[in-house]
Amino acid sequence: MKKDWIWLIALSLCIVFVIPWSVVRWHKEKMIIDDQEIRVLMPDKKIVRLPLEKYLVGVVAAEMPAEFELEALKAQAVAARTYAAKRLEQKNSADVGYDVDTTVQTQAWLSDAKLKENWGLFNYWRYRNKIEKAVQETRGLILTFNGQYIEALYHSSSGRKATERSEEVWSSSRPYLQNVNSGEENQQRYVKKYVYTTQELCKKLGLKELSRSLNSSDFQITDRTSVGRAKNLRVLGKMYPATELRSLLGFSSTDIEYSIQADRLTITSYGNGHAVGMSQWGANDLAKKSYKAEEILNHYFPGTKIGGIK
Repeated sequence: MKKDWIWLIALSLCIVFVIPWSVVRWHKEKMIIDDQEIRVLMPDKKIVRLPLEKYLVGVVAAEMPAEFELEALKAQAVAARTYAAKRLEQKNSADVGYDVDTTVQTQAWLSDAKLKENWGLFNYWRYRNKIEKAVQETRGLILTFNGQYIEALYHSSSGRKATERSEEVWSSSRPYLQNVNSGEENQQRYVKKYVYTTQELCKKLGLKELSRSLNSSDFQITDRTSVGRAKNLRVLGKMYPATELRSLLGFSSTDIEYSIQADRLTITSYGNGHAVGMSQWGANDLAKKSYKAEEILNHYFPGTKIGGIK
């Protein structure tokens, strides 16, 4: 009988003190996340403050097809939140008045009005609810390495090759941005052909127009990355990093093949994007194989941890 009274008293104390305290703490943590804002430079150059989680719905909708699997969308939400959190952390070092814009220079973002226009009214409600679910189910979660926010980079498709190490695309290395299997089932999803006449090639590169035909030495890959993408090229006697040439000529990736005729250069590219970090199409293919968002992120960002936003 005495033991029963002790248990009853303990249960009463739990109801009176512990449960209300837990609810208050949960509510407080939720409010911290909800209250965090990010400054967005809109296309009309106005700066708008948005709650971080609301902002992420527009990012995921802009950055990843809404038809993708929920777990892929959740992985995208965590990557996008990590990127945003890192921008928020850096704003005091060189504050330009906003944290992100709505373009791929930071992260693409679409308003509700634009989503309705793109999807139509029926699909708007269906897709937006799905993306909102992906954001809500990962609320506050970010990726860290050694306690710091990571560079949570992502791209559309790695194509026929593995992802790239960051130091082979840009100047700095990141331990979690390594060569990993793309995860993509259809490695020929993005195959595009680009044809440049001699005149077009010179114009795009800002060079004097040639008075002769093209020859085999006018376009050469001089260095390749460890997985075989172009790293440096010599074009019409001038050296270019592959990333710069891709921007100047407008082809989809640095995994290229080429042929030269007297009057034109033909480039065939495989994949879409810089190939560093998470392949979005690969994430979707992994999700179709029953990978959870955490497993997808661990695949593309090895050695990182998923935790709460600081």
